[in-house]
Amino acid sequence: MEHTVPALIRRAVEQFGDTEAVVAGDDRWTFAELGERADRTARAFMAAGVEPGDRVAIWAPNIPEWVEAVLGLHLAGGVLVPLNTRFKGAEAADIIARSRAKLVLLVNGFLGNEYAAALDGFELPDLDQVVVFRGDVPDGAMAWRDFLGRGDATGDVSLPTVSADDRSDILFTSGTTGRPKGVVATHEQTVRVFTDWSDIVGLRHGDRYLIVNPFFHTFGYKAGIIASLIQGATMVPEPVFDVPTVLQRVSDEAISMLPGPPTLYLSILNHPDRDSFDLSSLRLAVTGAAAVPVEMINRMRNELSFETILTAYGLTESTGTVSMCRQGDDPETISTTSGRAIPDVEIRIVDTDNNEVPRGEQGEIVVRGYNVTAGYFEDPEATAASIDADGWLHTGDIGVMDERGYIDITDRLKDMFIVGGFNAYPAEIENTLMSHPAIAQCAVVGVPDERMGEVGHAYVVARPDAPEPIDGDQVIAWARELMANYKVPRAVHVVDVLPTNASGKVLKYELRAR
Repeated sequence: MEHTVPALIRRAVEQFGDTEAVVAGDDRWTFAELGERADRTARAFMAAGVEPGDRVAIWAPNIPEWVEAVLGLHLAGGVLVPLNTRFKGAEAADIIARSRAKLVLLVNGFLGNEYAAALDGFELPDLDQVVVFRGDVPDGAMAWRDFLGRGDATGDVSLPTVSADDRSDILFTSGTTGRPKGVVATHEQTVRVFTDWSDIVGLRHGDRYLIVNPFFHTFGYKAGIIASLIQGATMVPEPVFDVPTVLQRVSDEAISMLPGPPTLYLSILNHPDRDSFDLSSLRLAVTGAAAVPVEMINRMRNELSFETILTAYGLTESTGTVSMCRQGDDPETISTTSGRAIPDVEIRIVDTDNNEVPRGEQGEIVVRGYNVTAGYFEDPEATAASIDADGWLHTGDIGVMDERGYIDITDRLKDMFIVGGFNAYPAEIENTLMSHPAIAQCAVVGVPDERMGEVGHAYVVARPDAPEPIDGDQVIAWARELMANYKVPRAVHVVDVLPTNASGKVLKYELRAR
C-alpha cells in the first residue's frame, strides 16, 4: 500500500465503493460518493489558492463536512491544522496565526458558539478566507456550498502528486511551557500507524464505527476517519457525547466499533435506561487516557456484547500511538497496562541519565521509531528538548515495563492531567490565571473525579494590593471566558502561601494530598 491519504481514498473507492462510508442524519454517502465529494473539495481548495504544503484550519465538531473537507485537503496537497471546538477566540487565533493557515473552515452556532465572530479583532495576516460549513455566514466569509461551487469551475485540472514524506497535518499540543506546539506528521506516519492500529484492534470492512472522539484530536481524525478509510468501515460521526443519543445511535445503526475514554463506557454501563436499547451489535472497544478499572472491563464483557476491549497509549508526538494491548490479553493486563510497542517501534524505560533501567523498575518512557515526529513546527528548541540526538522521544511519562514488554504508566513527569479524555496542562492554565488582577501566585493540580476521571483544582495566593478579596466562583467564571471548558479549574482554593521545596519549586504532591 502506498502510504498517502490520497492513495487510501482511491483504494477505498475501488475496494469498498458501494459500502456506506459516512452516515449522519439524512447524509448517507458510499465510499464512491465520498471519493467524488473529496475530489470536488480538493478542486475548491485549489481554486481558493491552496497549494501543496499550505495549512488549512478546521474548527468544527464531528460532522460529515469535516470528513469530505480533510480528505479533499489531502488530495490538494494541503496540511490540516485542526482546532479544538472548546477553544476560545484567543486560543484559536494563536494557532491560526502561528501555523500561518490560509483558510479556516468552521461552524457557527455549535453549542451556542459563534466561531467566526470569536476571531474578530485578532491579527491574522496570512488568513485569506473564512468558510462556514453550517450556521450564519458573516460579512467577508463564504458558505461551504459556495466554496465548493468555486471548485466546479476548475474543470479537469490535475490534482497534485502527494508523496509519503509530505506533511499531512500539524496538531498543536500544549505542554509544560504553557504554549501549544505544532506536532508535524507525514502521510507515511499517519497511514502506517493506523494501518497497524486497525489491524491490532480487529477493525474490518463492514464495521459500523460511532466516532464520538473529536475529529480535532488524533483519536477522532486518525483512529476514526483514516482507520475507517483503510478498512472500509462505516463512519457514524457524533458531534456531542450524550449517553441517550449514543445508545440510540448504537441501536439504530447497529454500531460495532465504539472507542472512547473510560468515562464513556462507565456512563453507558451506569445509565438507568441502558436495557431499553439494542446494544447487541457492539464488538470492539479501545480505551485509555485514564485509569481503566478491571471491573469496568469485566462489566463491558459480561453486561454488553464487546468481544475485544483494548487499552493503548500514545502521544501526539508519536502519531497518536506508542503501545497497545493485543486481542486475547486478560482483563488484568488490559486494566493495569497500556500494552506493548506497535510494530517497528521501540520503547525503553530510562533513568535521569538516560540509561535503560531493569524490567520492573520505574523510569521515564522513551520511544523511537518511524512514528515519532520529525519535530515541532518551526520550533527547533522545543524539538531538541523532546527528541534526543539518538532519535528517542522523551515522553515525560513515568512507567514500568514488565518481562513481556508491556508498560504501566505510573505517573506524569509533566503534571498533565486528563479531563474526560482531554489533556490539561497546568502550566498553560497557570499562565492564564496569573493574568487575573487579584492573583499573585497559583498552582494547578489534577484531582480524581468520578465522572471526568480528573479535574483541575487551583491554589491561588492573593496579590497584596488586590482591590478586594479573591472570590473563587468569580475566578472560575472569568477563566471560562479565556480558556476551553476542560481547562477551567473546578475549584479555586485561596491560600496564604504555596508549599515549596528548598529551591522554590512548588510541591504539587502536597497540593494533591489536600
